[in-house]
Amino acid sequence: MNILITGGSGLLGRRLTRHLLASGHQVTILSRKPAAVTGLPAAVTIAGWDGRTAAGWQPHADAADVIINLAGASIKGDGFLPSRWTPKRKALILSSRVQAGQAVMDALRAALRAAPKKPRTLLQASAVGYYGPRGPEPITEETGPGADFLAGVCQQWEASTQDAEALGVRRIVLRTGLPLTMQGGAMPLLVLPFRLFAGGWFGDGRQYYPWIHIEDYIAALTFLLEDGKARGVFNISAPQPLPNRQFAATLGRVLRRPSWLPTPRFAMQLALGEVSTVVLDGQNAVPAALQAAGFEFKYPDLEPALRDLLK
Repeated sequence: MNILITGGSGLLGRRLTRHLLASGHQVTILSRKPAAVTGLPAAVTIAGWDGRTAAGWQPHADAADVIINLAGASIKGDGFLPSRWTPKRKALILSSRVQAGQAVMDALRAALRAAPKKPRTLLQASAVGYYGPRGPEPITEETGPGADFLAGVCQQWEASTQDAEALGVRRIVLRTGLPLTMQGGAMPLLVLPFRLFAGGWFGDGRQYYPWIHIEDYIAALTFLLEDGKARGVFNISAPQPLPNRQFAATLGRVLRRPSWLPTPRFAMQLALGEVSTVVLDGQNAVPAALQAAGFEFKYPDLEPALRDLLK
């Protein structure tokens, strides 16, 4: 298949691109700074876009069988430590997602009108943050949205491409949990205190972390892409989410480090501001739709997943 990926130069996009190329697919990545994208196989095509319109990259949409929309400014920020959510940063987090989705829809409409080979499938990124902060009750794809900032972002992110369904394009929404990889994202931040013998839980430790091993993330997207019947919303997370206290205990056991030093909620909020909700709050999200479709996880349990990533 000819696959077009927005946000393909990011952490998850790069891993997905390599996997798709190795599987024999043609991959084109859209980037705001194509000349700065390095470290990918030579077979990938890298094209420029402005993240807001279809200008300049419409021919790539016309030739695509599949569009995967992963574009959006990092929730954490670009540094090692999370960036505070100033009004300007919050506006960027939202607009980068909504405008990218609108640009994808503009290109998709044009391709469906004029291209001899029309895109058949759209994978739309989202996150379990859609559900907002929740308690211990299991959260499935049928659960309604939350009311905090991240829930609002996810709702508008998903809505930006919802018209694809009315155009006859199979659309899959990926509500992703915490992807575990030592190549970036949140995991290096979670591991560092344990390596320094200062590991523990955040707040009261009762908030659930819906996590997923990076290999299962890639496998799940590939499974949904190749299953022609799959459509609608899917929680992309492991079937065994854990409260943060248990997550910390498991991580400490794998690293052979203590996990008894908690970070109080007020200290996290003081240090990080509103962005602290990412680690202080959570959802007991389970992949009900993904498992019902027949997907089998390689790492359904946290300890084997961590041992693989930290070996």
